[in-house]
Amino acid sequence: MRPFEYSNPATLDAALGAIGPAARPLAGGTDLLTLLKADLVAPERLVNVKALLPRGIRAQPEGLEIGALTTLGEIENDRVVRDGYTALAQAAALAATPQIRNLATVGGNLLQRPRCWYFRNARIDCWLKGGADCPARDGENRNHAILGGGPCHAVHPSDIVPALLAFDAAVRLAGPRGERWIELEDFMRAPSDERRTETLLAPDELVVAVRLPPHPEPTRSVYLKAMDRKAWAFALAGVACALRFAGRKIAHARIVLSGVAPVPWRAADAERELLGREADPGRFAKAAEAALQGARPLRHNGYKVPLQKALVRKALDTLTQHHAARVS
Repeated sequence: MRPFEYSNPATLDAALGAIGPAARPLAGGTDLLTLLKADLVAPERLVNVKALLPRGIRAQPEGLEIGALTTLGEIENDRVVRDGYTALAQAAALAATPQIRNLATVGGNLLQRPRCWYFRNARIDCWLKGGADCPARDGENRNHAILGGGPCHAVHPSDIVPALLAFDAAVRLAGPRGERWIELEDFMRAPSDERRTETLLAPDELVVAVRLPPHPEPTRSVYLKAMDRKAWAFALAGVACALRFAGRKIAHARIVLSGVAPVPWRAADAERELLGREADPGRFAKAAEAALQGARPLRHNGYKVPLQKALVRKALDTLTQHHAARVS
């Protein structure tokens, strides 16, 4: 870790004036500190924003607003989230150890960087850090992307972002030009040559809040993930699924995959396979096939294709059983 200055501004405006390419904001710090210790980032200054950003979960006319400093533990245990946005509570509960969940914030979770071992190794000049190529493409790629890969094949590590996407969430950003709302689906973007990050956040902006729009009742949701150990690991594959039923037919569907792409992957083809159709195992199998139809596995991660299909089928079956139990 290299030396840096520490700034403790008294107002949000002062903090926004202090951050930029050479100065990084510090809130929970669960990802930033690992990047600092690995010498992957070396800001000249850290700007403390812990007392300046909103924390808590509040019902607003436009929907449920979650402050950027709200911890994953608070999301996991919030009754409104558990009852109305179940997949989000489940994703928060599966994200990490209790100690980390009580410190990690929703704003930081949106912005965390990949856990790819090539990216996290300061001695390897990977594409995502400004290099010419992605060593995972022909290297050790068991945990890497099968969808949307290239030029970077790392996967996005978040569990809660897929769940937020399944509820059509939006993000509130603040910067020197004022505040703006952006759809989370637009905010999350696979890295490009011009922007080697996973979001559209500008260097002088902060994530202030996330908003979940109100949804008609009953919308049922679930988050499932497969890990290489029983608990507290990053997803090898995962799925956030939200369904709304009209009788036995599916009136609304959102399916977002985790652990298989550079950013959480919305399976729009699978959603179209479900809309207006009866909920049955045959339809779920077709939806799972549609969700993975564009998969391009690398040498060592082909196992993710059947694993991800199985998770999609299981999520759909779980929600259908819950719906049937509630209406019977």
